[in-house]
Amino acid sequence: MVQIKKRNLIIVVVVAALLGGGLTFAGMTWLPDSVRISKADYGDYQTMVKRYGKVEALYETLNKYYYQDLDQDKLVQGMLYGLFEGTGDPYTNYMSKEEYDNLMIKTTGQLEGIGVTVGANSDGYIVVVSTIKDSPAERAGLQSGDLITKVDGTAYKGSQLDTAVANMRGEAGSKVQVTYVRNGKSLSADLTRASIKLESVYAETLDSGLGYIYISNFETNTPEEFEKELRNFEVKGVKGLIIDLRDNGGGVVESGIKVADYLLDEGVLAYMEGKAQERTDMKTTEGKTALPYVLLINGGTASTSEILAAGIKDNKGGAIVGTTSFGKGVIQSMLPLKGGDAVKITIAQYFSPKGTVIQGVGVEPDYVVELPEGSKTDIQLNKAVELLTKGL
Repeated sequence: MVQIKKRNLIIVVVVAALLGGGLTFAGMTWLPDSVRISKADYGDYQTMVKRYGKVEALYETLNKYYYQDLDQDKLVQGMLYGLFEGTGDPYTNYMSKEEYDNLMIKTTGQLEGIGVTVGANSDGYIVVVSTIKDSPAERAGLQSGDLITKVDGTAYKGSQLDTAVANMRGEAGSKVQVTYVRNGKSLSADLTRASIKLESVYAETLDSGLGYIYISNFETNTPEEFEKELRNFEVKGVKGLIIDLRDNGGGVVESGIKVADYLLDEGVLAYMEGKAQERTDMKTTEGKTALPYVLLINGGTASTSEILAAGIKDNKGGAIVGTTSFGKGVIQSMLPLKGGDAVKITIAQYFSPKGTVIQGVGVEPDYVVELPEGSKTDIQLNKAVELLTKGL
């Protein structure tokens, strides 16, 4: 047995618990001024001291020399924020009880806000992925690629994405100011929140005689809407189909898989895997349409849309036209804690059937076609028409 001072053990155990160590010692004997533990446990204790001792030393130094009394709870909370920011992953973060409660209130059964899909980029900024058609965000001129820096005057980083989103949402008719950066210039927009209509599928027959289906996002009813329009085109006898996923920020993954059932033969659409998450294949079933099709993507194509695009590319279901997609291919799990706070942790990432990474990379189109800002001609759509009319 090894004997150590009680205070030293308590300090290290407390810091380890705060920072996620979760380590306890079996067979401890508590004495008046010390604690006796086994040699094996002492080895674990030394590891803890090495890992967390500097944190405790700085904690003591800060409390001793800072010119005012410090709020100890806020110091501990700051440690927790820093721990998760240390991952470098903007989608893995700690939320205080207030932040978590606010998120739950503003995201449960509510479809009111400014109508924008956002993500976090590799530089730690909140970036606009896409805006919803006829939404306050679209009418105010927000565009894919804009970097949101403030909401109602409060600055937010990419690691605070959920909190920023919760504060952009709110009761229809209420006001919110969004500050954003475009091409290095800071701009702001005063928006009136509204009820957001999520009509996810739009279809029309083009002058070329081809069918066109635009999917704005993936909702629970999107597969049914998509199948309805697809069958209509098959009955009409169109010669080909253009499926537009541009500025589609994602949505329900299961809906993306069901849409893929109509576009691919039975097989693997994508798979997800993580350190603690075994490989799980996302499979399509039989039911592929006989119509040839082209898929349109751009930098606003994200998440579920990218999974669909990556699967179609690897399985050679149809040609892909446009620009590289956003690159959001990770999965998070929300873990509420006993104190009412919570943590969100990235637990796995998506891969294409051939093992290509989506996160931070995106999906490369088969035909790269840039669409200049303000262009009156949709040259990406025109390229899709050209490919289909020439038989690919």
